[in-house]
Formats: sequence, structure tokens, C-alpha cells
Amino acid sequence: MKKDKACYTIGVVARMYDIHPQTLRLYEREGLLKPSRTQGNTRLYSDEDLKRLEFILFLTRELGVNLAGVDVILNLKSQVEELQNQVDQLLEFIKQEFSKVHESEEFSKSIVNVSKRKVMKVEDLIMNKVRGENVE
Repeated sequence: MKKDKACYTIGVVARMYDIHPQTLRLYEREGLLKPSRTQGNTRLYSDEDLKRLEFILFLTRELGVNLAGVDVILNLKSQVEELQNQVDQLLEFIKQEFSKVHESEEFSKSIVNVSKRKVMKVEDLIMNKVRGENVE
């Protein structure tokens, strides 16, 4: 069973944000917003669309950014989010691979050979050297 998401018509959104419906149509023409459409071609704005609209309104009203600047900022924001997703995926892959190697104790097959050594604080290492103890 498909769960319905909240959707708002252009008139409702215009009243919610105190903007003219033509402004919303302009944002769509400029590619800043992409509401879904019904079979009758009525625009439907999702909660995600509203969040994007709020960001657009913040940029234009509070920061004075023009629509060309908003477009650039939204594109850069999208690229940053995509790069962050790729970094997150890479980190997850590295964690999984490290976990596999660590669990199997196959350090000799690692990219870098790591000898098994006791991890020590630098202060302890220095004190052991001062006392003349053999540290490896």
C-alpha cells in the first residue's frame, strides 16, 4: 500500500508564504522549483518543495540574492550534498573492509603492512626510555 504524502496547491502555498502565485510560477520557469502535477495539470507542492521554497525565500528576502544567484547556490548545495553522500559511502566501505581485515587478522594482505605493536601514550613511551626499558 502506497502512503500518500502531503501536497499543497499553488494557492495554498502562496497564502502560506505570503507570496503571489505568479512568483511560484516564475520560480518554476526558472527551474528553482519543480512541483509535481496532477492529471489535470494542477501544481502540487510537497513538503520537500516547501523546504526548498523556504530556502529560496531566505536567500532572496533576507540575503538579497537575485534569482541567478539562487540558481547557482542551489546547484552548489546539490553538488555538496552529492559529494557528502559519496564520502559517506566511501567511509562505510572502508569501515567494512577494515572490519573484514581486522576480524580475519590478515594484516599481511593489507595495502600497508602493519606490525602488531602495543599502543602507548607518548608520555609513557618517554618515561620507559628514561628508565632504560626496552620499548618496541
